[in-house]
Amino acid sequence: QVQLVESGGGLVQPGGSLRLSCAASGVFFSIRTIDWYRQAPGKEREWVAVIDGVGSTNYADSVKGRFTISRDNAKKTVYLQMNSLKPEETAVYYCHTLDRSVDVWGQGTQVTVSS
Repeated sequence: QVQLVESGGGLVQPGGSLRLSCAASGVFFSIRTIDWYRQAPGKEREWVAVIDGVGSTNYADSVKGRFTISRDNAKKTVYLQMNSLKPEETAVYYCHTLDRSVDVWGQGTQVTVSS
């Protein structure tokens, strides 16, 4: 079974940076596609970024140029470096993968962007 645990959230001022981590347990991490999503208060969960098993990445238009997703397969961890954060990006950030046909989500980590 695959489990995901996010960490690294916290309070940051507008324009500041945070690096989130998604630590995975289970097998086949190196070939898994891992996504980051976020859910702001009162809004639906939205996709933020993805990295596949060969390191290819893609981003939501709203975060391109500011966020970077990366992975360390030896540590079985995916990172999301978030720069120039905006207040509207306050949300719970979740990592996600697909295990067989089942969506697997972490517990989420709170990111609050506020002055």
